[in-house]
Amino acid sequence: MSDNYKKAMPVPGPESVPFWEGAKNHQLMAQKCLRCHHHWFPPSSVCTSCGSRDIEWVVLSGKGTVFSFVVFHRLYHKGWDGEIPYVVGVIELKEGARMLSNIIGVPVENVKCDMPVEVVFDDVTEKLTLPKFKPV
Repeated sequence: MSDNYKKAMPVPGPESVPFWEGAKNHQLMAQKCLRCHHHWFPPSSVCTSCGSRDIEWVVLSGKGTVFSFVVFHRLYHKGWDGEIPYVVGVIELKEGARMLSNIIGVPVENVKCDMPVEVVFDDVTEKLTLPKFKPV
């Protein structure tokens, strides 16, 4: 862990504070509708399925599959220097929410759609923890 993190840093908005607090505690969080039981990410003030405002933050299992992904072979931000190529994927979590994150711990050529993955937490600074996903 270092406060010399060189990549772009997320800036939490008011709706996402529970997500980032959960990540800091190594818990993957998302919102759940108390009416229709739908889970979603990114956060919003209403259920993205039924529109209810009766929602809560819950801890997720952290397990899912790769829904889609892209391999970056070009340096678009200097913070990634020395880490090219890298994978950014859409993870479909067991609970149904989809989340954009890095897929790590596997050669880029071995990443496949429907590949089972689980969350790991990268404490990149004293204040920021990023959820990433690795193959199960």
